[in-house]
Amino acid sequence: MTLRYLIQKEFLQIRRNSFMPKVIFIFPIMVMCVMPWVMNQEVKNIRVDVVDTDRTPQSQQLVHQIERSNYFIFNGQKSTYQEALKDIESSEADIILEIRDGQYLIAANAVNGTKGSIGSSYLSQIVNSGNLSPLTSHLSPLFLYNKGQSYKVFMIPALMGILMMMLCGFLPALNIVGEKEKGTIEQINVTPVSKWSFILAKLIPYWLIGLLVLTVCLVLSWLVYGITCQGPLWLVYLLAVLLALFFSSFGLIISNYSATMQQAMLVMWFFVVCLMLLSGLFTPTRSMPDWAYLTTYVNPMHYFIDAIRTVFVRGGDFAAIAHQLLALSLISLFMGSWAVVSYKKNN
Repeated sequence: MTLRYLIQKEFLQIRRNSFMPKVIFIFPIMVMCVMPWVMNQEVKNIRVDVVDTDRTPQSQQLVHQIERSNYFIFNGQKSTYQEALKDIESSEADIILEIRDGQYLIAANAVNGTKGSIGSSYLSQIVNSGNLSPLTSHLSPLFLYNKGQSYKVFMIPALMGILMMMLCGFLPALNIVGEKEKGTIEQINVTPVSKWSFILAKLIPYWLIGLLVLTVCLVLSWLVYGITCQGPLWLVYLLAVLLALFFSSFGLIISNYSATMQQAMLVMWFFVVCLMLLSGLFTPTRSMPDWAYLTTYVNPMHYFIDAIRTVFVRGGDFAAIAHQLLALSLISLFMGSWAVVSYKKNN
């Protein structure tokens, strides 16, 4: 009964806070409706200068292909390579295509390495498409998953993880430290309320809020983008519960060792950014140096991202993510135990 009233108290505090309900509902809607459009590693609007000294029908056909491409902006034909290079140096062009004696030279501005490398790859595909052998002309790729190659399908599950991390990690930590600063936590400490009851009362409301937000994300993914989970939905919720357990426990640990909200925020943000960037959320973990890749073995965000993409995109079942579930469970239980031990009721 004590736990019930403590949870009721937490929900009353959240409701009476003029700012908190807005964050809880507006933040996930903004993330799901805006971020999939902007968090896109597909490179477009690449400005191309063409230096065509051959002036053959084949070279002119290639130029027309570039003009029709959705990825390139045809920046015009230049008479010499040096003239086109001046556009690169002044950032008026991104890539130069020089056609001379039947040979093709692609020179890219690599100040933005991603744009330069991917843009060169796109342009090479257009150049090679006009010079295919009879054997390769009959080859076509077969995509088993995400057949439209939409980056939104790849990012939406990751955005769900980010929302769970922010809501179930930051909010409980700031809630407890806020009570420390106001002195209201002392009123709880002098009561016979047990340590477990206090901790669960602080965490359960945010777990429920996290699951509600996850449901909203799944509905928005279906309504806005027409993207649905290909695997069992209960696995998505199980992964979300384990991730919520980890980050809420982690937030509680930070709050136990922090005296002010500013201190808790900075420490929490430091670890969250590291966990997120080293998880494979944006870039493949196999591209990391060996010493950085070792951190993925203790990074719960890595296991969550890998597992939810397997379920959401590929339609994997329990057996397909058993390894990630086991690792995520062990890490979450360890952090939960640490959170209980580190909390001192007589602080």
